This record gives sequence, C-alpha cells and structure tokens, in this order.
Amino acid sequence: MIDERTLAAANEADEKRLRAEYDALAEQLDRRGIDIASVKDKVAAYGIAVPSWGVGTGGTRFARFPGSGEPASIFDKLDDCGVIQQLTGATPRVSLHIPWDDADPADLAAKAEELGLGFDAMNSNTFSDAEGQAHSYKFGSLSHTKKAVRAQAVEHNLYCIELGRRIGSKALTIWVGDGSNFPGQVDMTRQFERYLDSAKDVYAALPEDWRLFTEHKIFEPAFYSTVVQDWGTNYLIAKELGQRAFCLVDLGHHAPTVNIEMIVARLIQFGKLGGFHFNDSKYGDDDLDTAAIDPYRLFLVFNELVNAADVPGFDPAHMLDQSHNVTDPIESLMNSAMEVQRAYAQALLVDRAALAQFQEENDALMASETLKRAFRTDVTAILQMARFEKGCSIDPLCTYRQSGYRARVSNLRPKSRSDTGGIV
Repeated sequence: MIDERTLAAANEADEKRLRAEYDALAEQLDRRGIDIASVKDKVAAYGIAVPSWGVGTGGTRFARFPGSGEPASIFDKLDDCGVIQQLTGATPRVSLHIPWDDADPADLAAKAEELGLGFDAMNSNTFSDAEGQAHSYKFGSLSHTKKAVRAQAVEHNLYCIELGRRIGSKALTIWVGDGSNFPGQVDMTRQFERYLDSAKDVYAALPEDWRLFTEHKIFEPAFYSTVVQDWGTNYLIAKELGQRAFCLVDLGHHAPTVNIEMIVARLIQFGKLGGFHFNDSKYGDDDLDTAAIDPYRLFLVFNELVNAADVPGFDPAHMLDQSHNVTDPIESLMNSAMEVQRAYAQALLVDRAALAQFQEENDALMASETLKRAFRTDVTAILQMARFEKGCSIDPLCTYRQSGYRARVSNLRPKSRSDTGGIV
C-alpha cells in the first residue's frame, strides 16, 4: 500500500487549490439549480470493480512486452488493486478470472479483508485450455459438438460458482469464444441449441441470491460467426435462462458504428441489463483505457443509466475490462475509474425536465444542446473533493508516482517472461 504520509503530503499541497475550484464550480452549478453536494455524494458512493487481470501487462497478437514489477500471483494482483482503491476510493471490488486466479478461498478472503476489498462477479474461462484439462476448447466449449467437452465446460462454471460463493461474490459472468471461422463449419442452429442447454445447466446451479451475466461479442476469436454475436442473441439467452439471467455490455464488443447507448436503453426497458465492461476502442475490441477515444459515448451511456435510476430493481454491475500494453496498468486503471466517475457526474448534471420538454416538442437541436451543456461541464473538482473527503488522493496519478510503488514491487517480484505472444 502507499505510505499514508505520502498521501497526506500530496493532499496538503493540493487542498487550497481544490477548495477554491470546488467553490467556484458550486456557484456555477447553483445558478443552474444544481446542488453540488448532492452530486458529490452520489459520485462518492459510486464504485466500479477492477479486473484482476487488468493489473498485468497485456499484449498484441504478435508479442507481449511485460512491464516491471508485474504481479506473479493473485495475491500480488490484489495488492495492486488495493493501491488503486486506496488512492481513488472508486474501486472497492475485484473481479476474479478462473483458473488464472484460482486459490484457497480462505486465503483470498483474508487477503481481500486485509486490503479493504470485496469480490465482484466471477469470470469463467472456457475460451482457452488450462493445464491438465482432459478436453480442448479449440472447437468450442459450452456449444461443442462433443458432450464430454460441454460437460467439462459446465463443470468449470460450477466450480467458479462454488469458489465465488465462498469468498462473497454474487454473480457469474460467462463469455465464450465459441463460433466458426468458415462458412459451413458449423450448423448454427444446432450450435446455439447446445449452448442454451449447457447454459441452462449452469443457471440451475446458481445460488438463489446470485445473478448470471452473459456477454455478447460480434467477433473474435471466431471471425465468421460467434455463438453470442450481438445484444439480440444475448437478450434471447437471458429470456430463455430465467429471471436471474442478464446481459452484460462490453463497450468494445460491437461493430464501430453501433449505437451502444440505444442497446443500453433497450435492455433497461425490458429488464435485462446486467452491467458493463468499460473500456474504449477505435477499431474493434481494442480494450483501451476508458474514455481514451470517445468520452462522449461514455457520457451518453451514463445518461441512459441516470435516466433509469428510479426503475425498480435496476442495479447494473459496473466493471473495467482493459488490456494495458504501453502504460503502467495501475495508472491506467486509476485513470479509467476516474473517467467513469466523470461520465456519471456529468450525466447527473443533465436538466432532465428541459430535455424531456425539448424531446416532446421535437426540438432536436436544443435537446442535443441540453446534453452537451452537461458534458462540457468540468466536474474535476467534484471528483477530487469526493476523494479528498474519503481520505483518498486528490490527484491519484501524481501521488502514485511520488510513492515509488512500482519501483518497490519491481524489486520484490520476479521478472515476467517476454517470450509469450498474444493478448493475455
């Protein structure tokens, strides 16, 4: 963890400037009829989960260039996640990926408690082969033509549920790479039927207070067809499985021109939006830092979420899902968490009464300007004050660099291999 003296010294240097900027913003928002304290309190209460795999360095399709001090185990990963939460106060939960993060549940729970963390949704992995498994997922997992392979994939998901139950998780996320690379390679109807049958076996094993999230993706690693290729198919799966099955939306899992905020609105409308994997992209599933490319799209997604905040039972899960190839992963995850909070704060500033009136009057320009006015508002002081009042860092990136954390763990952890290829 970061030395509290380093954190306190950094905050002391920034406090006077922050209070002046916060007060100035408060006056501006007051003229618009907005109570800054109310917005700040909602931002402070908002949390987003970090992925355990996100604190390691990712890779291109051709090579991987590891960074220094990379985590060598799930416990190293939790240490890094603890630092992110300590500085931002925005990431109280960690999402594990099995078998990568498999460990004794008592040890996991004890480590998380030590760091003040909890566990978010469990993630199963049947898109790559684990050491020692009996059957390969090269040609699919839950939808494989061979019953033994499907049974193995189901059993893995059941193991994830049991491990998650013992560490306090309340959800399972399933993403499969099943699909085809050539026309005629599979019978698409029968393949989908096999997937549904397998998913029903997993759903039947859910504890009563758990949710199941299924995740769609238009491509990769299968490039001709994927079994869960779009939100419509994902919605059908959630409807087929039952009341506790929901759709997960990853911002990078769509074609470049897809209107993601409309997908969010549709899934909210029909009660099947389970949550998000936040990232950003230019071309495909780039897994870039959140808001690195299109912060306005992120804001528009949160505009739909804030608009639905009063819908009974609406409680979407929020998580980052990114691959950091040229940055320090801890810095990127902190920055991404803060950008998600920024979009949330901006969406809270939307004049919803005015927006509804302009929409009713078909005044397209003024409706658009109403959204842009909220988006253009610099809410940095709100985010910083929310962190400061929680005892976190006013400027997490600066404090992290001053702390020397990366250099310290680099001396403690074994050097990562650089001879592995592909995204990890």
